[in-house]
Amino acid sequence: MEPLPEAIAATARLIQPHVRCTPLLTLAADDLGLTTAPLTLKLELLQHAGSFKARGAFANLLSRTVPAAGVAAASGGNHGAAVAYAAQRLGLAATVYVPSVTAPAKLARIRSYGASLVIGGERYADALDACETFVARTGALSVHAYDSLETLRGTGTLGAEIDDQLRQRAVEPAVRLDTLLVAVGGGGLIGGLAAWYRGRIRLVGVEPETAPTLVYARAAGQPVEAPAGGIAADSLAPRQVGQLMFPLAQQFVTDVVLVPDDAIRETQLRLWDHLRLVAEPGGAAALAALVSGRYRPSRDERVGVIICGANTDPGSVVRSS
Repeated sequence: MEPLPEAIAATARLIQPHVRCTPLLTLAADDLGLTTAPLTLKLELLQHAGSFKARGAFANLLSRTVPAAGVAAASGGNHGAAVAYAAQRLGLAATVYVPSVTAPAKLARIRSYGASLVIGGERYADALDACETFVARTGALSVHAYDSLETLRGTGTLGAEIDDQLRQRAVEPAVRLDTLLVAVGGGGLIGGLAAWYRGRIRLVGVEPETAPTLVYARAAGQPVEAPAGGIAADSLAPRQVGQLMFPLAQQFVTDVVLVPDDAIRETQLRLWDHLRLVAEPGGAAALAALVSGRYRPSRDERVGVIICGANTDPGSVVRSS
């Protein structure tokens, strides 16, 4: 079973009152010191709770029955913040399990939305195990960060929104997209986008060299465990990609490239220096494919990049610029 475009469109209507339509910014060649032009950035880091994860969180909480025990989620940080935010807005109790590698900025954001926060092990997989034990004991509704139909339908609404924005700018041919670069952790974002686009544009996944989950899965022909570390470990380093997204990736993801941590860091600095945007490492990873040269567009290729998260200490970026 997979999310179909019709279901994604219905989900977009369902969550529309609760999420932001984030800006689509088209840049000239010198705006980021890159030769790729025009380059279109989808600024999903400006979404509620600081990342695209709000879409999947609201898709789950609005389309499923929530028991008296409330909702529970395991997260590297962004999904937990999104579930906590959505639960607060909808008047629901939320319990969020995170690993010890979660950034302090993400912990603070989860707490600010009133959720119960539990540190569950060193990595995301440990937090997921602890969350599943809690769900079995309490009957709370489990909201998976990437491996559920509702979550994929929610992330797919980002593609529907981009298409709507491009249609509204039909008089500007420069904003047509041939390729979209997407950061990959568990694969919820690129899986939802693959379900929406279904080959209409090229989707290119971008992973840190230190967390090659989709690269390993593609090589093995199925989700398998991969290394899970590096600068973006709190957002792009699960043990493996989701079971639901993988068939979509096999069909509709054109390529996956790996980027070094230093390129992600450089990209964070460029976003701040040139655009005054503070992106977390995972949020900057897709653009790092262009900054590092790991993805080289053809001469006339029109490239879009999703800047997907902002939950980091702003001082860690600004002080380094």
